[in-house]
Amino acid sequence: MSQGTSLANSVEDLEKPYQPRTDVEQPPLELDEKPTETEPPVPTSEPVNPFHPSQFPDGGKDAWLCLLGGFCCLFCSFGWINCLGVFQNYYQTNQLRDYSPSSIAWIASIEIFMMFFPGPIVGWAFDNYGPKYLLVFGTIFHVFGLMMTSLCTKYYQFILAQAICSPLGLNCIFNAATSTIPTWFLAKRGAAYGIMAAGSGLGGIIIPIMASHLIPQIGFGWTMRAIAFMLFGLLIIASLTIKSRLPPRPRPLRFKVFLEPFTDARFVLLTASSFLFFMGLFIPINFIEVQAIADGMSVRLAGYLLAVLNAASIFGRIIPGALADKVGKFNMQSLWCIVAGIIVLALGLPASGNAAYITFAALYGFASGAYVSLLPAQMAQISEVQQIGVRIGVTFAVVSFAGLIGNPVAGAIVTHNHGKYWGLNVFAGVLLTAGASLFTLTRFYVAGWKVAVRV
Repeated sequence: MSQGTSLANSVEDLEKPYQPRTDVEQPPLELDEKPTETEPPVPTSEPVNPFHPSQFPDGGKDAWLCLLGGFCCLFCSFGWINCLGVFQNYYQTNQLRDYSPSSIAWIASIEIFMMFFPGPIVGWAFDNYGPKYLLVFGTIFHVFGLMMTSLCTKYYQFILAQAICSPLGLNCIFNAATSTIPTWFLAKRGAAYGIMAAGSGLGGIIIPIMASHLIPQIGFGWTMRAIAFMLFGLLIIASLTIKSRLPPRPRPLRFKVFLEPFTDARFVLLTASSFLFFMGLFIPINFIEVQAIADGMSVRLAGYLLAVLNAASIFGRIIPGALADKVGKFNMQSLWCIVAGIIVLALGLPASGNAAYITFAALYGFASGAYVSLLPAQMAQISEVQQIGVRIGVTFAVVSFAGLIGNPVAGAIVTHNHGKYWGLNVFAGVLLTAGASLFTLTRFYVAGWKVAVRV
């Protein structure tokens, strides 16, 4: 009987639904937790790094519009600097005819110096606030400086208006363009810099021709105002189209920020190379007109030499820049800097006659044009994207001292040689060749002393 009862109880227990025992401690359950189901793991998506190579568009509407704005900026900045030889010649025969060529050359030299020396501060401002404020500030100072130059009659007035006020704006305009382009382009960065730098060549064509044709018709004052109004319109276009792909990264202004680049040996070598080359770069540009006139060329034909030089420099900026994406930026810079030095010593030194000067202007314009487009691309190659603004600014601040002393020394050499220009060409050619040699050394250092490598 007891055995049957026990068996019946066992069957009833099997038929009852399972209920947890209350005498044994159970693990606590969350309110929304189901004991019989397991939740799939939630995938965690990491934010995409905007500095990753895959994030550079290398094209698109915003990128091309930004490149258009950069083209306008280089037209108004380097394009203006490239035509200073027109004013060297004009001042020597008009308002400042009582001053020596060396004294007049200080106007252009101080202008070059003031364009590049504030570069570190402007680069820091770009990294913190982006390009818009720089473009507004640069437009106001550059246009105002040219308007005031139109009223100048005394030497000190030209120094204040043309050599100090205007280039303070040029610095902001130039840095806003060169620091924004690398945020949009990576694979096509060399070509983008070349297209942007071609703006300086076009400016160097149009502005000298405008000046040489308008000054006899409407006078120096209204010629300067006409040029200023043209540049103002182009800078409005630049202000509307230039923007950085990356948001600003504010950081405090500390002096060590400007010293950090010098801990990189590649940066030091590249800056030293630029210093030597830059010291000789503007000497042929600034003195080609007065040298040709002294050698018998007519004033009207000599007025076109800078236009020829800058027209050739358009191709010298675009073609080497495009090739640099395929064969290497440091390779192209070394090659064309060597060619530029050879052209000055082989053609500029013995030049005599109209054909010789026109040929020299075209060849030198092409060879020297590569430097302007390739240097920012080189700096971008050895730097993090967020460092480019400060590094480019520091580099041009250093080379501004080369620009400051190059033209006055060249003018003093001409005076010492009683108006002969052979010493000036030797001085410029040696500096260009020395800079090219150091560029070549820098190329080998960056490439790890390898010869057949794209770098």
